[in-house]
Amino acid sequence: MNTIAKLKDIFLDVLDLDELDLTRETTANDVDEWDSLSHIMLIVNIEKSFKIRFTSKEIQRWKNVGEMVDCIEMK
Repeated sequence: MNTIAKLKDIFLDVLDLDELDLTRETTANDVDEWDSLSHIMLIVNIEKSFKIRFTSKEIQRWKNVGEMVDCIEMK
């Protein structure tokens, strides 16, 4: 399973959605359920799922899902 597909499963679960078109260009503004609280829950679940840890600086730099994917794949 590629990184985007794995992230999509996490997003669907955390945001309690049935469907989501998750692309590298997707931002929080594109998904109504993706607010500041769900963002924290997403980060925690992503870290657990990929067995990695992000720094605050890394998280703050992300402008879209693509930058999140790049950060995951670098780890």
